[in-house]
Amino acid sequence: METTPSTILRVMNVIFWVLFIGLCIKTGAILVSFAVSLFVNAEGAKDLYQGLDLSELYHFNRSLYIQTVSLFIALTGLKAYIAYLVVKVFLKFKLARPFSQQLVTLFSKVSYYAVGAGIIALIASGHSKFVLKKGIAIPLHWGSEEILFFAGVIYILALIFKKGAELQAENDLTV
Repeated sequence: METTPSTILRVMNVIFWVLFIGLCIKTGAILVSFAVSLFVNAEGAKDLYQGLDLSELYHFNRSLYIQTVSLFIALTGLKAYIAYLVVKVFLKFKLARPFSQQLVTLFSKVSYYAVGAGIIALIASGHSKFVLKKGIAIPLHWGSEEILFFAGVIYILALIFKKGAELQAENDLTV
C-alpha cells in the first residue's frame, strides 16, 4: 500500500479528533473533581486527575488551590479548543486548493489561542514558583516555552497561508 498525502491527512484528522475528545474529557474530569473537592469532600484534592495530588496545597491555602486548579482548567480547556480548531482545519483543507481565506482565519485563531495558552502557562508557572516559595510543591509542568514556540510556528504558517490565499485569488482572477 502506497502512502499518499490524502491518506496521511485522514490519519492525522483521526488523531486530532482523538486528541480533541481526550482533552475535553480531561478538562471535564478536572472540573468535576475540582468541584467535588471544593463542595463535597476535601479528600478529592488527593486525586484531582490521574494521581495529581494537590491536597497539601488545599489544606495550606484554599485560595491558592483554587487559583492553581483554575489555571490548570483554563490551560487544558484552551488546548481542547485549539485541537477543535485544528479539526476544523482538516475539515476545510482541500489538497486541490490548499489556500483559502477560511484556512487563513482558522490558522490565525489557532495562533492567537496558542499565545493565550502560552501566557496562561507562563502565569501558572510563575504562580507555581510563588507557591513553592511558601513550601508547597505543585507537581505540574506547565510547558509555557513549548506552547509559545508552537504559537510562533503556527503564526508563521498563518502568514504563509495568507500570502498563498492572496496569490491563489490573484491567479483565479487572471485565468
